Amino acid sequence: MTTAAPEALHVVQLGLFNDPQRRTPSELLEAWATLVDVAEAVARAGVRVSVVQACAHAERLERAGVCYHFLPFGETPASARLAPLLELLRKLRPQLLHVHGLHFPRQVLSLTALVPSLPIILQDHASRPPRIWRRAVLRRAFAAARGVAFCAAEQAQPFREAGILGSGTPVYPIPESTSRFLPGDRAAARRETGLHGDPAILWVGHLNANKDPLTILDAVGAVAPALPGIQLHCCFGVAPLRAAVEARIARDPQLRGRVHLWGQVPHERIEQLMRAADLFVLGSHRESTGYAVIEALACGLPPIVTDIPSFRSLTGGGAVGVLWRCGDPRSLRAALLSAAARAHSQTRREVRAHFERELSFEALGSKLATMYRDLLGRGRALEACAPCDVALRASQG
Repeated sequence: MTTAAPEALHVVQLGLFNDPQRRTPSELLEAWATLVDVAEAVARAGVRVSVVQACAHAERLERAGVCYHFLPFGETPASARLAPLLELLRKLRPQLLHVHGLHFPRQVLSLTALVPSLPIILQDHASRPPRIWRRAVLRRAFAAARGVAFCAAEQAQPFREAGILGSGTPVYPIPESTSRFLPGDRAAARRETGLHGDPAILWVGHLNANKDPLTILDAVGAVAPALPGIQLHCCFGVAPLRAAVEARIARDPQLRGRVHLWGQVPHERIEQLMRAADLFVLGSHRESTGYAVIEALACGLPPIVTDIPSFRSLTGGGAVGVLWRCGDPRSLRAALLSAAARAHSQTRREVRAHFERELSFEALGSKLATMYRDLLGRGRALEACAPCDVALRASQG
């Protein structure tokens, strides 16, 4: 007599953010890489994943073993807003609800009241504790959740200090996404892109105060006499500091001819630029995760990034690349000298190996699946966890 295999754990990943551009579901799957990558990573780990995403258009799509349900539940009046979502949950019968973002406490509380048997995990996506008068509702939503995920455990501390996140709620250090980028031939990538330098430094990020490009320029100018072949290549979108950056370059002979402002570059071209570069640099003062850093690690490109919680987490505490102090050009100068002295093929292999262990699809999927099972195991053993019987309350029609 054979025993039937246990049914796979079923998780719904819920996105409550409505696209202001009102794009179609197919367009969103192309534009929002994280929506797809996180779901596929979990599916590869043997978890059944359904994605439910707020959208102006209703549609069901299936890709790579993941079912995507797009619903306009965020567009209806408040009294009926969650009815389509609850009806879908009744049909899907998940064992766990993974809510992306901390900006939707009222929806979380409504779901908890209407579906009390469905455990909820919240995941941070660049949130900060709100002003005092808005903390009460978020505190209740955190209390209703089974756990909260941040890229680095340290990022939960401001929420604890604000009295929003209780000491009894577990925090899981899990990055927001992964990357499909791959290492490639450096010489070929240089020929294709025209990126050059010895070392060639790549920046991918907005030219704004948080990314702190002026500190980067100060350090590059200071290190140029020791590294006369250094070239800094900057890819960026939003650029409120562009005029200040251009003025800084113009008045420093050590920067003129060494800094190249590429502007906005198609995402697929970033992969080739990362293959061509020797080092990756960012000066962020705050990041929820840092997608560009993840992409650099995926390409085997050593990161020279600020010593902030998310970057410490992504680099294994500086096990790959070099960490430097925010806003300190002397610290960055020392980091560039250190990294340039060992930017060779062996280092790139070590960086890629770190990505495979900690940030790849397999690694991310394993971390999320472990979190899901741990959360369920806190209440009851996974084997005894029957699918939640989700039903609309009579008051919801």
